[in-house]
This record gives sequence, structure tokens and C-alpha cells, in this order.
Amino acid sequence: MLARHNGMVDGWQPASDGAGPLLQRDYWAVLSGGALSPPDVIAAVKAHFCELPPDALVRFDAPDGLSTDAELDIRIRPAQSCRVRVVHQDRNSITLGTLEGHPEAGRITFGAYRNTDGEVVFHIRSRARSSSTATRLGFLAIGDAMQTNTWTDFINNTAVLVGSQVRDAIRADVEEVQEQPDDGPPLQAPTYVAAGD
Repeated sequence: MLARHNGMVDGWQPASDGAGPLLQRDYWAVLSGGALSPPDVIAAVKAHFCELPPDALVRFDAPDGLSTDAELDIRIRPAQSCRVRVVHQDRNSITLGTLEGHPEAGRITFGAYRNTDGEVVFHIRSRARSSSTATRLGFLAIGDAMQTNTWTDFINNTAVLVGSQVRDAIRADVEEVQEQPDDGPPLQAPTYVAAGD
């Protein structure tokens, strides 16, 4: 039986417990010029995860590594601390779920796969809403731009890490979506399935 604390299961802060619209945010790019397969890209991301976000905006610390159920400390500039937990991983992806105290409620998946042309795509998808009405107002003021900058820099840094280049540009898309069962507890599924060699 899962314990509930302040309405949340074992500290989880799923999208179903948040406030405002549920947003699906996608950031992705084709990585060209590299020799790594999608599983190799994700292995590199897992090994260097805390080095990939822009330090001027956010810092991750993974004292217990990135095994399933490990928790990561996040410091959002200038002075907000929060945590996420690894909720799912496989050879092509890793998914983090927000914990109580995070400004958002939901999940984010970092994955790699091949497109129909056989090119490697690195793709970040979050499904989240604000954790409260107050954090939603703050997000509307500055959070959206910070988040976009964080994940586009993460993709650029991943390309450099794996010896590739972003072909053309990093794509970004945001849409309001309907809540699905996976958006509630116990947060064990990725936001999308990345597969293939």
C-alpha cells in the first residue's frame, strides 16, 4: 500500500495533483555527424546528466546516481531548491518525476531514437502543470523562457558530448493536453516511448 502525504503518494507530485492546464512540451533535434546509436546517446546522457543543463539557470546533483528510484537535487537560479526522482529508464530513455516542493507537477523523459530517415533524434518531452496557482503565476512571468533555455541548452550540450552537431535547429512545441492515467500516481511510465538501435 502506498503512503499518502499531503495528498501525494510517497512524496510524488504528479500532474494530476497540480494546478492549471496540463502542458506537453517537446524539445528535439536531429544529431548529425556522430557515430553513436540511440542507446549509446542515452548512456552518455545518463553518465553526464548533471553536466548538461546550463549552470547559469539550473544545477542538478545526483548523489546516488541515476538508478531507478534515485533522487536528484535541483537548484533553480536564483534560489529555489526542489527534487525529482528517476521513475523509469530503459536503454533508450530516462524519465524523472517531480516530488513535493517542485514548482511543477509531472514527468519528463529524455530519449533517443531514429527517425524515418535513420537519423538519431534526441528528444525531451515533459507532461506537467504548475504545482499550485501561485507557482503558475511565477511560471507565466519568467519560468517558460527559463525552461525553454534550459532544455535547448541541454540538447546542444548533449550533441557536443556525443560528438555530433544539431542539424538545422532545435525544435520546440508546447500544447495543452488531456490528462491520461499515466499522469497520476504512481508515476512509473515515460512520457513517450523511445525505441530502436
